Amino acid sequence: MLSVIIATLNSERDLVPTLASLVSGATDGLIAEALIADGGSRDDAAGVADVAGCKFLTLDGPLGRRLKLAAGAARAPWLLFLRPGTVLDTLWTAETRRFVEHAPSDRAAVFRRSAPAQSPLRDALSLFAAALGARPQPEQGLLVPRQLYHALGGHSERAGDPETDFIHRIGRRRITRLSTAAFYGRADT
Repeated sequence: MLSVIIATLNSERDLVPTLASLVSGATDGLIAEALIADGGSRDDAAGVADVAGCKFLTLDGPLGRRLKLAAGAARAPWLLFLRPGTVLDTLWTAETRRFVEHAPSDRAAVFRRSAPAQSPLRDALSLFAAALGARPQPEQGLLVPRQLYHALGGHSERAGDPETDFIHRIGRRRITRLSTAAFYGRADT
């Protein structure tokens, strides 16, 4: 059902918790493959990907190009883009499965933004900001039908921030906010 795509560059420490959070999706049969679009890491990101059973692609060029090439190599009908350091809540598989099985082919989704050990007040403020129309961010992950991804031209190689640019091109009205949280915290911070 899903091809997970993660772009890395010296992201070994951030990649470990992200891949660990995907184990339930792999065991449930929700994840067909995980593709690591690496920009020439000098750490052991390739070793982490190998241990996790991911396909490691060393790709030249800017982030947008690497994401687009990895999406072109993906086999599943749905693409899940995650940043290294994004950890999905333990119950992410059930809601994600319901979404991909019932969503129209012109809809995408993001996870609810949260931070590790975020206070209930801050979590409530994040929900309130989302309700007021705050734009989704790449740290929330992006679940998009492969067909829609290609129809919109994929990630731009020229955009300063190709992930945010692509989310904006999808448009808020076509993005569903899932209730499942995505926690984002880099290992080096």
